[in-house]
Amino acid sequence: MPLTFDSLSHGEIAFGFFNIETDMLLLENHFFFATDFCRDVVGIAAGLSDEKPVSLDVYILEYRDMGNVMGAITGVDLRGFIGELYNNFPFPHKPEEFKQNPEGFKTRDLVEKVIVRYAGLSKIPVGIDISSGMVNIGAYRFSSRQFHQLVHYVWVGGYPRWKDETPPPYVLEMKEEIERSSHPLFQGIKLA
Repeated sequence: MPLTFDSLSHGEIAFGFFNIETDMLLLENHFFFATDFCRDVVGIAAGLSDEKPVSLDVYILEYRDMGNVMGAITGVDLRGFIGELYNNFPFPHKPEEFKQNPEGFKTRDLVEKVIVRYAGLSKIPVGIDISSGMVNIGAYRFSSRQFHQLVHYVWVGGYPRWKDETPPPYVLEMKEEIERSSHPLFQGIKLA
């Protein structure tokens, strides 16, 4: 489930997984795949962002096209993009089955076929200001601590956490690269 996080630019914002059978994340009305987010974090941790700009592939939806997470979960409002995904991947009936699927990346083709009916693919810059410790994801600005919270959320699998507490390989790669990194952005990050 998306949770509320603080940002420097927009105050409280929604960020997170919104369907346990996909690896798609939302940042307010920006939708992108966790695999891509983790790839970019790996690049930053490895210092690649110092050599060339980093950008994130996103779908920016009009709010009216997003749908209603709570309505989709309960099955009473399947409008919009989120509703269509819940039509394909309904919320589980048993509470113990409410866990983020580490194989959610396998649904990407279907998710892309649905979302392109609502928005085209865009690229937004991911910028790091080492001197101030700030991170920009498009128009959203975060302190390094706030950014750490977003990364930690993905590491643990969000609110429901990863099924069997087992993150997918792309998340494990992100964690390993962060642990090896000497990049100042990741000083003090806790992923345990």
